[in-house]
Amino acid sequence: MTELGIFFSCEERSAPDILDAAVKAEQAGFRTAWISDHFHPWNDEQGNSPFVWSVLGAVAHATQEMRWMTAVTCPTIRTHPGIVAQAAATTETLMPGRFRLGVGTGEALNEHMFGARWPEAAVRREMLEEAVAVIRQLWEGGEQHHHGTHYTLEGARIYSLPETAPEILVSGFGDKAIDLAARIGDGFVNVGPDAEAVERYRGQGGKGVTQTGIKVCWGEDRDACRTLVHRLWPNDALEGELAQILPSPHHFEQATALVTEEHIEGSLPLGPDPEEHIAAIKEHFDAGYDEVFVSQIGPDHDGFLAFYEREILPHFA
Repeated sequence: MTELGIFFSCEERSAPDILDAAVKAEQAGFRTAWISDHFHPWNDEQGNSPFVWSVLGAVAHATQEMRWMTAVTCPTIRTHPGIVAQAAATTETLMPGRFRLGVGTGEALNEHMFGARWPEAAVRREMLEEAVAVIRQLWEGGEQHHHGTHYTLEGARIYSLPETAPEILVSGFGDKAIDLAARIGDGFVNVGPDAEAVERYRGQGGKGVTQTGIKVCWGEDRDACRTLVHRLWPNDALEGELAQILPSPHHFEQATALVTEEHIEGSLPLGPDPEEHIAAIKEHFDAGYDEVFVSQIGPDHDGFLAFYEREILPHFA
C-alpha cells in the first residue's frame, strides 16, 4: 500500500510555523509526516533550525492521527545514542503508535561544531550500527551496560518506556549504506526516485516500509517559484559527498555560488500545474517506494496545502 506524506523542513520553518502547518496538513488529509533534525540550516537564507524533539512534543498534542518520523536523526556525534533512545521513547509515549525513528550517518554541518572529529564514511557507518544497537538495548528496559568501540553505557536505564518501541528506519545512499540499512533497519529511507536503491535494499533482505522524499514549490507564478527555490535551496543541486562533508552554512553558500536558476529547472515540480506535481510524485512511487513525502519550499504553506488537498491528494488516495 502506498501513501503520500508531508515533509516539514526545520531548516526553513520555525517551531510555531511547523505546529500551525501540521494542524492544517492533517485537516487537509495528510496522515503521515517527516520532520528534519538539524542543528544548522543549509544556508542563512533558510534561516531556521528548531530543536526537533521540542517540536515533536508539540505536534504530538496538536495532531490526532498523523504519524511522525525524524528524517533523519544522527545518533552518533552531536547526540549520544542513549539520549536519542530516551527522546524517542518519550515521544512514542506522547503519540502511541504514531512515531517512527529515522536515523542516518549525518552531515558535518550538524555534527562537528562542538569540536568532535568528523570521521570518514566507513567509520560513520560503523558508529551508526553500534548506535542503533545501543538504542534498542536501552529500549529493552532495566539497567544496561555497554562497552563498545564508540559508546559506553554504565548502569543506564530509561524509566519512561512506551508499551511498544518505535520502529527504526535507516537512511542509506550508496551500496554500503543501503546494505547497512537492510541489515539493521525496520525500514529504508532515501531521497529521489532511485529504483536501484530499493532493489538493493530488498535484495539484501531489507524489511519494512521504503520511503523517499521530494521537494516542490507550489505557487501561482512558476517563474517566481523557480527564483524562490534558487534563493532558498540551491544546495539541492550539489552532487557527490559535499552535503556530508561541508561544515557550515557559509561553506554551502560558497559551494552553491555557481548554481543558477537553469540548474533548478526540471529538478522539481514548480508552479500551479497539478500534472507537473502528479508526474513527479508518480515517478517516485513507480521506483518502488511505499511512502513518498513532499516538502513545500517557500512561505505560502496554506496555499500549498489547499492546492494539494484539492488537486493532488485525491489522485493518490
